[in-house]
Amino acid sequence: MNDLTSMVRPESVAVVGATPKPGKIGHTIFNNVINSGYQGKIFPINPKEKEIAGLQAYPAVSEVPEQVDMAVIAVPAARVLDVAEDCGRAGVKSLAVITAGFKEVGSEGLELEKRLVQTCKNYGMRMLGPNVVGLIDTHTPINASFSATFPKKGEIAFLSQSGAMLVAILDWSIAVGLGFSKVVSLGNKADLSEIDFIEEAANDPNTKVILCYIEDIVDGPRFLDVASRAARKKPVIVIKSGTSQAGAQAASSHTGALAGSDLAYDVAFRQCGIIRAKSMTELFDLAVAFAKAPVPKGNRVAIVTNSGGPGIIATDNVEAMGLTMARFEKETIDELRENLPAESNIYNPVDVLGDAKADRYRFALQKVCADPNVDSVVVLMCPVGVTQPIETTEAILEMREAFPDKPIFGAYMGGETLAGGANMLAKAGVPCFTFPEPAIASISGLVHYNEVLRTPEEDSAADLPNIDRKGVKAIFYDVLKDNRLVLLGSETAEIAKCYGIPAAPVALATSPDEAVEEAEKMGFPVVLKVASPKIMHKTDVGGVKIGLQTAEEVRQAYIEIMDNVHGYMPQAVIYGIEVQKMMPKGTELIIGMTRDVQFGPLIAFGLGGIYVNLLKDVSFRLARGLTAREIENMLRETKAYTLLRGYRGEKPRDMAALVDVIRRVAALVNDFPEIAEMDINPVFAYEDGLSALDIKITIS
Repeated sequence: MNDLTSMVRPESVAVVGATPKPGKIGHTIFNNVINSGYQGKIFPINPKEKEIAGLQAYPAVSEVPEQVDMAVIAVPAARVLDVAEDCGRAGVKSLAVITAGFKEVGSEGLELEKRLVQTCKNYGMRMLGPNVVGLIDTHTPINASFSATFPKKGEIAFLSQSGAMLVAILDWSIAVGLGFSKVVSLGNKADLSEIDFIEEAANDPNTKVILCYIEDIVDGPRFLDVASRAARKKPVIVIKSGTSQAGAQAASSHTGALAGSDLAYDVAFRQCGIIRAKSMTELFDLAVAFAKAPVPKGNRVAIVTNSGGPGIIATDNVEAMGLTMARFEKETIDELRENLPAESNIYNPVDVLGDAKADRYRFALQKVCADPNVDSVVVLMCPVGVTQPIETTEAILEMREAFPDKPIFGAYMGGETLAGGANMLAKAGVPCFTFPEPAIASISGLVHYNEVLRTPEEDSAADLPNIDRKGVKAIFYDVLKDNRLVLLGSETAEIAKCYGIPAAPVALATSPDEAVEEAEKMGFPVVLKVASPKIMHKTDVGGVKIGLQTAEEVRQAYIEIMDNVHGYMPQAVIYGIEVQKMMPKGTELIIGMTRDVQFGPLIAFGLGGIYVNLLKDVSFRLARGLTAREIENMLRETKAYTLLRGYRGEKPRDMAALVDVIRRVAALVNDFPEIAEMDINPVFAYEDGLSALDIKITIS
């Protein structure tokens, strides 16, 4: 774990570039540190000043007679290296480099940034920035930034790669009364990144929820490790802007074609328990929900409304978000029937009707909240002549006190008429929205996080039997020695054997007689395929013959394939003809891998065969940390799962064997980062076991 105490809770701060001149960044930062209520020692650094704001100024940090924990640097880029060097000699523990003009401006700035990072490494200093707004911790308290706003104290940590986004959110937070525990501008992330601050916030007792606005992730494996641990302590909610230009790219494989540019982030976030927000609105809706509401025990939602239309809309939204409308106990239904007007809907959603006053809302809410089949409640209110927003809000707050384990959300569908009640809810810590959709989306986020917490940790690194890594290394060595990147079918079959992946036997023949000999060894029927790394789709050039039953058919097929390929692709290098044992028909599946630059290998599973790109029935997971439980979830996400369980009289396929093979593929691509792409298509799944028919591997 990184110790960032010297940055978030420093005992002393030097502001390099502090000045008494208004309008300068150094002036704003220095004043912010003082006005934030910071209790530590503050040292203004400016060689032209003797004193600033009543504090003695020093020409350099090294001239300060006491230990400086953190130096906030706000001087021109050309001077930053000298200042960093001076800080290093003075024993400063951390730097916050506000200054811009580094890698974001081009190659010269990039070179300057590299030298700055090296200086920090030389002296063991940690650095935030460069090109940042700064950082704020409301509990220390300290405002080491040039933001015009010091936020209200709260329990939300907000980490932002965009400085403009950060200052806009801070300004907005004052208007809505949202509080933060800490706010960090990440800037160029030359040293410290969102990974370090997620780790710090996860262990911060003043932080209840972690929010991130990020544009990229540089160290994918470390991010996964840190975020996975953090998400089991407190919710981590991320909005990722843009798409990954360095992500999985479509190449020669089906898997590469199916992996979208932003897919790796989606998979990575889901796999390590991060909640991904789709918009800034959703990011902060979720933040408020997690900071104010308990995590529900399940996904069953009840709705209480004074208007039928909004109740129906909310019901549709519950189902659309993957939640369940709660089914009340008979006792609850009977009591609602006896005490609500005859026209009321007593099932879920509970419609207390437009003439409902606070007493009717209170009764319905009490019965709904008390029902053991209800995990969370949404209260809808539309303004009509008899509506009592203040009194009804008081009833909601009473229920919140009476049922503290069940989140209650408000959706006050109006303006000025309901504003007083909405403000009461917000001040009391009950999330309140103008419309039901964001309330239900927030509940969905809470439910998802509950699933993360309930999922037991599982070791993905359990040893698999029958692994021959040396055998695979030898094959790759021979392939590279032959100046190839695409493996032949006989080579991929041997690699499958090395990792215990069941595959149809394949042998390479260089003459018709040799093809006959190999066919007789493995037994008829057989398939013949041209062996050429340049020919990816063999059937298109007449390079495949199937169902060969005799030696003469094999001999004739060999000659025909050679003639076909020479006719279609006369320049292609042909290594021979592959003879493969023809396997009985099974359910056709695909297992594949494409490598993402940030997060490593992505494993794909779905329906295989010739329709794989048409149907696109595929789910993905990261190979890193892939567990048997995650593989089972992966299978369930596809339509293929319905076939595997047995469809229309078909017997179930061997699910355990399939899970084992996917684990072995994940182990293979983790062990050998030189594997750029891999497709096993089709894999035939049987009642007992399975068999890989066509394995393609490309190395880099």
